This record gives sequence, C-alpha cells and structure tokens, in this order.
Amino acid sequence: MATTSRRPVLTRAKVIVPVLLAVALVIAFVAIFTRLYTDLLFYRSVDFSKVFTTVIYTRILLFLIFGAVMAVVIGTNIVLGYRFRPQLRPLSTEQQNLERYRSAIEPYMKLVLVAVAAVFGLAAGLSASGRWRTWLLWVNGESFGTKDPQFHRDISYYAFTYPFQRFLLGFLLTAVLLSLLVTVLTHYLFGGIRLQTPGERVTPAAKAHISVLLGLLALLKAWAYYLDRFGSVFSSRGVATGASYTDVHAVLPAKLILLFISLACAVLFIYNIFQRGWTLPLLGAGILVLSSVVIGGIYPAFIQQFQVRPNEATREQPYIERNIAATRAAYGIQNVKPQSYAARTDVTAAQVAADTGTVPNTRLLDPSKLSRTFQQLQQIRGYYTFPKTLDVDRYTVTGADKKQTTRDYVVSVRELNQAGLGADQRNWINEHLTYTHGKGFVAAPSNTVDEGQPAFDEGEQNLPQKGDFDVRENRVYFGEMSPNYSVVGTRQVEIDGPGPGADTQVTTTYTGDGGVSIGSTFRQALFALRFGEKNLLLSGDITKNSRILYERNPRDRVSKAAPWLTLDGDPYPAVVNGRITWILDGYTTSDGYPYSARRTLGDVTADSVTAQSGNRARQAANQVNYIRNSVKATVDAYDGTVTLYAWDESDPVLRTWMKAFPDTVKPKKDISPSLMAHLRYPEDLFKVQRDLIGQYHVSDPRDFYSQEDFWQVSESPDGSGQPQPPFYVYSKLPDRSGPSYNLTSPLISARSSKLAAYMAVSSDPSNYGQFTLLKLPPGGTINGPVQVQNAIESNGDVANKLTLWRGAGSQTIEGNLLTLPVAGGLLYVEPYYVQARGGSGYPTLQGIATAFGERIGFGTSLGEALDKVFGSGAGAAAAGAGTGATTTTGGGGQATTQGGGTGAAPPGGTSGLQDAVNDADSAYKAGQDALRKNPPDFNAYGQAQTDLADALSRLRTLASPPTTPPAASPTPSRSAAPTTRGTAAGSAPPGTTPAVAAPAGPSGPPSPAGATAGPPQQPRAAPPPG
Repeated sequence: MATTSRRPVLTRAKVIVPVLLAVALVIAFVAIFTRLYTDLLFYRSVDFSKVFTTVIYTRILLFLIFGAVMAVVIGTNIVLGYRFRPQLRPLSTEQQNLERYRSAIEPYMKLVLVAVAAVFGLAAGLSASGRWRTWLLWVNGESFGTKDPQFHRDISYYAFTYPFQRFLLGFLLTAVLLSLLVTVLTHYLFGGIRLQTPGERVTPAAKAHISVLLGLLALLKAWAYYLDRFGSVFSSRGVATGASYTDVHAVLPAKLILLFISLACAVLFIYNIFQRGWTLPLLGAGILVLSSVVIGGIYPAFIQQFQVRPNEATREQPYIERNIAATRAAYGIQNVKPQSYAARTDVTAAQVAADTGTVPNTRLLDPSKLSRTFQQLQQIRGYYTFPKTLDVDRYTVTGADKKQTTRDYVVSVRELNQAGLGADQRNWINEHLTYTHGKGFVAAPSNTVDEGQPAFDEGEQNLPQKGDFDVRENRVYFGEMSPNYSVVGTRQVEIDGPGPGADTQVTTTYTGDGGVSIGSTFRQALFALRFGEKNLLLSGDITKNSRILYERNPRDRVSKAAPWLTLDGDPYPAVVNGRITWILDGYTTSDGYPYSARRTLGDVTADSVTAQSGNRARQAANQVNYIRNSVKATVDAYDGTVTLYAWDESDPVLRTWMKAFPDTVKPKKDISPSLMAHLRYPEDLFKVQRDLIGQYHVSDPRDFYSQEDFWQVSESPDGSGQPQPPFYVYSKLPDRSGPSYNLTSPLISARSSKLAAYMAVSSDPSNYGQFTLLKLPPGGTINGPVQVQNAIESNGDVANKLTLWRGAGSQTIEGNLLTLPVAGGLLYVEPYYVQARGGSGYPTLQGIATAFGERIGFGTSLGEALDKVFGSGAGAAAAGAGTGATTTTGGGGQATTQGGGTGAAPPGGTSGLQDAVNDADSAYKAGQDALRKNPPDFNAYGQAQTDLADALSRLRTLASPPTTPPAASPTPSRSAAPTTRGTAAGSAPPGTTPAVAAPAGPSGPPSPAGATAGPPQQPRAAPPPG
C-alpha cells in the first residue's frame, strides 16, 4: 500500500517540476526580452542603436568565448579524471563509502559532466561579459604618443593592453585552479587518490594529471611576475606614485628572479611525472615560497629601510620628478603656472570704485540657497516646481540703449511636480497622459536684487514666457525631475500651464519626435510589462500616433547613449537657438597612466553643495589617474535629442572610444556659436584639478618632498565639514583686459588656515580652459574662508543685526562666501538671506557682508558694505546691484519685508518701534564701552544691561503679533501667481495672503545704526495668471 500511494506523488512530481522549470524559463525569457527590446527602441529613438548593438554583441562574444573556454577546460579535466580511474580499487572502508556515491553518479555521468561544465562556463561567461569596456579598449586602443620613463613603452600599453592582460591572467589562473579542484575531487571519488587506503595513495595517472596542472599554474605565476614588473609604475611604496628607488633597484630584480624560479618549478612539476613521490615539486614550491618572502619582501624592505630612508630626498628625487611630470600631464595641468600676487591690504576707496570689471558683477544670489524663492515667486501652478539647487550661466542681452551687456544669471526650468496635484487629481490618466511636462525658463541676474528679491524682470519669467533670451520653445518634456514615463499624442489633451483668465488652463498635444511609438498592441504589452502598468495595454486613450517618453533625465539619457563616459554631476539648462537645452560635460578617464597620482572621484568632487543637493549627482568611488573633458553633450528639453560633440579631439582615450563606436560623436566644428556661448568649464574636473594643484604646483622635487608649500581646499564656511565648492563668477582677473566667465576657488595652506592661493579658469570661448593661479606671498596673513566667516559673525555690528534676524520666527541663511581679486587685493563677499520659519517662508536678501584684510563691512547693499570697509565712494561701482529688503520685526518672529509683507503696522506705530531699537542699540554699546575700560566699570555695565532689558521689553510689546492670518503656500489646484512690479492689486486666492518673505524677531541686543526698521509695506501685487 505504501508503495502504491507513492506512485501518484512521484508521477505528479515528474510532471510538475519540468512544468515549473519551463514556466520559470519563459518568465525569465520574457523579462529579459522586454528589457532588451525596449532598450533597443530607446537607442533607436535617439539614433544611437550602434552603441546598443556594439555593447550587446561584445558581451555575447565575451560570454561565448570565455564561457566556452571555462566549460571545455573544466569538462576536459573531469573527463580525464574519470578515464584515468583505476579499474581495480583496493578494499577499504574509505572505498566502500565512496562506492555509494559512484553508484549514484555513474549512470548519469554525462548529465553531471554537462551540468558541472555548464555551471562553471555560465559563471565565467557572465563575469567576462561585464568586462566589455576592457575588451573594446584593448581591441581599439590608440597611441598616446608618449612613453613611460621606466620601460619606454607607449602609455597606451598601460591604459589599454595591460588591463586586458591582467584580466586574461586572472581568468586563466581561475580556470587552472578550478580545474585542479575538480580534478582532485574526481580522482578521489573514483579511486585515483586514496587518502586512507594502505599502499599507493596516488595512481601514476592521477599524479601525471595533477602535475601537468601544477606546471601550468607555475607558468601562469611566471607570467604574473612578468606583468608585475610593469605594474611597478603604479606603485605607492615611495614618496610619490610610481616606481620608486626601492622598486627599481630591489623589486624589479626580485620579480625577474622569481620569474625564473617559477619557470624552474614548472619544469620540476612536469619532470615529476616520471619520478616517484612528490619530493621535487614540493622542493620547488618551497623554494618559490621562500624566495617570494625573502627576495620579494624582505630584501626590498631592507633596501627601503637602510638605503633609502637615510637619504630619501636624494634617492627619490628622480622618481618624484617623474611623478610630477606624469601627474601634471595626466590631469591637464601641465601649463598651469603660479604667478605672484601681493594681495594688498592698503587699497583705497577710489581704487575699489575704479574696479568696474569685478565689483559690479559680484554675485548676490546663491543658486544653492534660493530654490524656495524661485518656487514662491515663479512657481505659477502647484504642479510646477524647481530643483533644490539652481544653476548659473551667462547671457549677453541687448539693452534699451542698444548696448550689449554680458553677465551671469541664476537660471532654472519650471519642471513638472506631480506631487503638487490634489488627492482627487492623482490617477493614472492625469499622472501619465495629462500632466506630462514642465514649462518655462526662469532667470534672474545674479548681481542684482530688487528689495531683496531676484530681479526676474531683467531675465526670464512668468507664463507666457517673458524676457530677453528669445525663448521660443519652453516646454520641458525631458528634465531632471520628469516622471518615470508619460504617454503623449493620446486622446487626452495635456495641461500646458495657466490660461488667459483666472483659474483657466492652456492645453496642448505633443508634436515632437521624442520617445518611442507605442501605437501597436505588441509594444503596448511590452511597455506594460516593463513599467508594471496594465493601463498601458488596456487604455482606450492610446492611439496609433501615441508615443511613450521614458529615460527622461538628461544625465540618464547621455549615460545610456555614451556608457563609456563619466558624466559631470551638474547638468545645466541653457537657451540655445530659442530652445531649452540641457548641457552636460563628459569625461574620459583611466587608471592606467604610469607615475600619475591617483584620486578617488567620489571623494575629491564631494563638497557642501553635493552633500545637500538633490539634483547634483555624486561621482562613484572610482580611482582615476587620467581625466579629460573630452565630450560636450546636449539634450533637447522638448524632444530629448541627444548630441555628443568631441571637445578634446586630441585625447587618445576619446579617439579609442570613437573607433569602438563610430559615427556617434560629432566633431568640434559642428558646435554652433549659440551653444558655444553657453559651454562652461566643468565643476567636477575643476575640483579634481584644484586638489592636485594644491600639491603639484610645486615643480622642484626637493620642495615637493618637504611638503612645506602644499595647499588644500578650505572647508566650507557653513559648518558642514565638507570642502568649499568652487563658484562661477563673472569677474576681471589680474592682467586681463576685461571681465570673463570664470570658475574660481581659493586655496589655503596645508599647514594653516591662511589663504595661500587663488585659482580661476576661464569659460569664455576665446580663452576657454586658461588657468590663472595667483600665489600669495609665503607666510601671508590673509584669512581663509572659515576664518573670515568667523570674523564676520563675531563682528559687533554684524552680530547685532544677525541677532535681530535670528528671532523665534525667522532664520538667517548665509550665501556663497566669494573670494574676488579686487584692486590688487582679495575681497570676500557674502550675502545674508532671512527666511520665515515654516513651510511658507522663502529667503530674501537682507544684508551683505564684505571683508578685506582685517576690516569687516555690513550693509543692505553691496555698495554700502564696501563703503564701510574702504570709505565713502568705494561702492560706486556696485550702485546698480540693488538693496536688500527692509525688515520690520513682528511679534512672534513674524516679519514684514518690502515687496512681500504680511499684516498691519505694529501697535504704537513705527516711530515707537524705532525708538525701542535705538534705545536697545545705545544700551548695548554702553555696556560694551563699560567692559572695555581698564578696569571694567561693572556698575555702568549693570545699568546698561538694565536699560537693554527695558528696551527689549518695549520692543516685544510694540512688535505684537499681527491679526492677519499667516501666509499659505500655493495649493496645487490654484495659481501661485508670479511676482512683477508695478501692479496695483494682488491675485492671491480668497482666504490666503501672500507668503511671508523674510521675517525676523528680536531675541537679543538690537543692531547698531544701519540696521533700520521701516514701516510695513504692501505686498507686491501679482498679475492675473498667464
């Protein structure tokens, strides 16, 4: 009965298991096919199908070659082990136990052989297919035209050939070791190796088989020692990267000796086939191990300790020279030469006023701080948004006087934000067919403010688009914040922003060629599988003309079109020929440049902005010792067209990839003048180069060894503990005839926090990539950024103002601390913004701090701050920069700011409030004067504190909470109307008030004269939507 009951179970198992395997295989096939085919459709849509097919064919080729080799090698050794099995096995407990396994395996020997070989082949093939970049570089490698100083081989050998040789060596070593493992197991299973049986423990056949594999292993080890010699050019043993004195005089001879010992061991292993026992191979292996320890380890350590260390500077000098030359060439800084800069501190007001190249262009708007300001003033609708970090770019605009003016702007695009839709609007049709794109290019000059807010009327603003940049197509279907996918050209119209009347919408239908046609049922089914959305297959709104947009982030699109590029972390939008175009910088990198210092991209490109930004991609933790900005890439925001331009056409790595992927990169001459005007020096490359320049500006090897003159990047003054980011500024550098668009950064001494150098690189087409490196006198006393920030915050006048602004209802936000060469010195400029706490507040400029030497100035405008530092008239050049908002403190920390006030005047009127501020200011100064006396007058100080407390008490009473309800953020279903000047009435929805711009509340000693409070102002009115 028991046997009978099992038969149906066994029968069902024999049916169910194959069916389940077949279903699993079908599911896996469908999933892989869906992904591959939809990827192919994407590549065809951007005209980069050659990239897809080249990568796929290369991966398949590598999979087949290396997978087949591994399978054949493993299978052959299993077959040989089985065929060499002894026909008669001595009786023993060990063999009796193994007989059970032999009896179970032998009937299925062919199946087991195929399965084991297939598993190893599959693993090897998958691993090898991932090395398609190594293969393509080896096959298509172009010459560098430069040879390394040690072995006199072209750099291309180390960049392209050496990595493939290392990969091949690793593969062969793995194959031989795995073969040795399966051979030993096979011989043991079938009696060729008998560990517990009396008599001969290893049959002659098994011994010959194993000896041959050990001989092959020794030959591969000899090849490894040969390659190790060339790998010494990447050694980190010495003072600098590359083959050091010890490597050249001890390690290289040792590797050569070990190579010959390995060859001798290989001969001994083969000779052992004809000998009894394992004495010779064991002796050879012992000699190899001992030699590797003594010759390869102890001897170099002895040389390093007793010959090099006592005279390290002299011994290592020629190798440090090699490292300096190679590093400067590999990172493109060989032409960067420091020039002396006195950094004067005795500058007059007239000299500062005469600087019309830098001072008028000083950036007051920090793109990393003002996203909420753009959001509040230019959001237009709740379903639009701006990225957390904005961008900067320069534009040349023709003014009313017909003169052309170039300056930099804080720019961004108004992207789609589906999270801003109401709960009743969140459905598949709205999210994927109706709300499909962002709209509008927004820009404000970075050197100008209007009552503390960006001067959008001098840039680009509003919907319909209004401005001077000639934006003709402002729809953003491809952006950094675009949804995962959208279907356009459907029976549903797309929302296209506000209409001409209140609470009306404009609609549109996509007419571009972007995306992939999804009209057929087959494609709809494929994309339904890819995105896990059945509506893509079932929806009746999708027609034969519909297209699906996916892979919409510009960085993702370029990364797929050029997978061999390392992309800069900050794509930025620009208006090119009337269209919004994303511009990206692409790098070709290598870790195979001899003697060049290595850097980890993820570490040297991280700073305080990348740590906090949601739209700045951090680089991977890849080590490189060669980098070029070889490609400029663009992505059209409307149709997603990807275009690659060769920027550094002399780069051998770029030439190699262009050979591997022909006709995918356009020549540099195809870059249009309109695009050329917006190309800029990339940030991530600059960060890598400034890190290296901190050391490799030193060209003398003895000075390099001493490290006395090394520089480093300053920490960010914001207290984040991250490096300070570089800044794009439109400024005039010393010895230049006019201002240019530069990427800049100060450098401090590695041994102190004092300023040591200032570096800048031009982005202007006429001198793109030209570095200026200003070296300050040794032992200088110019404070670095962190010291300057501390000096500003601890300044009495500044501290008083900040105390008022940092009340219970508001907070201050420090903007970018710029370092600018002005009038032969170095000027620090830092804007201060005030923002209401809570969701409705947004930063507005309230004050500007300047520092020059030991002098600190603070004012509501750049001109006022400069006057306080240099004297009257110094700020004349900054007269057009505008002023910060005039803040009136309110109870509970509320604030009323010109252009964005909330609430009525405080009880008692503004005169009483001003009297309280002045009394508090006087009391605070009286207390400080009492403490400065020798000895301090504590009685007077006590009276002053009493007066101060009384003044603050009156200030709190006067600044009572307004009765007007607090501002509300725009709701998703209503318009957050854009801000413009000159209109008489607002258009906020009923029941809401304009958002609080920059509140402040008194919580400490009031500011001195200069931080005046003004009467409440009416909020700026907003025009009707559209």
